[in-house]
Amino acid sequence: MFLGNFESNVDKTKGRVAIPRVFGREIGTKAILTKGYENSLLLVKFEDWQEITNQVVGKSFLSGLSRQTDRFLLGNAFEISFDKQGRFIIPAALRSYAQLAEEAVFVGVGNRIEIWSKQAWNKNETYLNENISQISESLNDKLGNQ
Repeated sequence: MFLGNFESNVDKTKGRVAIPRVFGREIGTKAILTKGYENSLLLVKFEDWQEITNQVVGKSFLSGLSRQTDRFLLGNAFEISFDKQGRFIIPAALRSYAQLAEEAVFVGVGNRIEIWSKQAWNKNETYLNENISQISESLNDKLGNQ
């Protein structure tokens, strides 16, 4: 399970970044990297990618929303490998989408890792800190739990 958040420098010319060691031990030698939500990137263990795609692709392709989600997640996915130092290259299109410059923040969220620009992560953290009670209550209401 991936937990916590860690900063890492991004090589601006190559787009190379090192996965935090605590995540590197868990993720293995290859993974899938794709666009995530809120301009973050999504990094998933190669072995877990099939389960995630089954949840996405398993929806009816007759639904326009399902097709759009397929294109967003699957159409932007890259298989990546880690070198001996745990480094990997983030493709230019994904770096641009996530607005990654010099620093990235790796955020463990259970079975996946989100990669954020430091600026976007700080903004998101501020928002969460100010609104988490309301967010939790709204989610509880939507799920029908009291």
